[in-house]
Amino acid sequence: MLTKRIVPCLDIKNGRTVKGVNFVDLRDAGDPVELADVYSKAGADELVFLDISATEERRKTLANLVLRVAEKVNIPFTVGGGISSIEDVDMLLQNGADKVSVNSSAVKNPQLINDLAGKFGSQCITVAIDAKQIDGKWKVHLVGGKVPTELDLFEWAKEVEDRGAGEILFTSMDHDGTKDGFANEALARLSQELNIPIIASGGAGNIQHFADTFIEGKADAALAASVFHFKEIEIKNLKTELQKQNIPVRL
Repeated sequence: MLTKRIVPCLDIKNGRTVKGVNFVDLRDAGDPVELADVYSKAGADELVFLDISATEERRKTLANLVLRVAEKVNIPFTVGGGISSIEDVDMLLQNGADKVSVNSSAVKNPQLINDLAGKFGSQCITVAIDAKQIDGKWKVHLVGGKVPTELDLFEWAKEVEDRGAGEILFTSMDHDGTKDGFANEALARLSQELNIPIIASGGAGNIQHFADTFIEGKADAALAASVFHFKEIEIKNLKTELQKQNIPVRL
């Protein structure tokens, strides 16, 4: 059985790691290179490094920061934020990223997913989907959750898979930053309908939330930021507890 992955997320703005509640009111959670090193040593399985200012401010992801993080870290590493071309991806992979994550740019130009998967391989391509429930239906949102679309979460996720994405990073904006648990019902449906791995994001508040998203939400990986950045949950303790609940993890 494949082990379940624990993935700290480093949200980056102006070269610093930040974490907000529901994507607004960001507070500074430290230096990304130091944090990446800490997590790598603490037993994280992967890292996600998202430049949350990139799409909004229309600038390219901080390539040299990726280079610095990659020098320090010996675990797989995904980079996202403002990626919209083969050139962007080429540069980030050259600088040491293992995977890239695309979000708004893929919605605006779905063919980008085919192009990236064709050029670099599906294993390098993560599609991030931010969604929230509107009148009982999960709708995809863009630009850090600021712009609603008419896209249905499940239909878009299926299209993303068909176009060649290697995994999906699904953030429930209703749950993000709340620490009330992950969107397990939506996650379980995604896992049922798709064959590629699903990373759960948004809502981690305690160790049981992680266990629940692996058991009830059928997630392949669970991503969190503030509970790790502010040392509310230690990764080693988390994995020990998950193992006690018969959830396969890499210790």
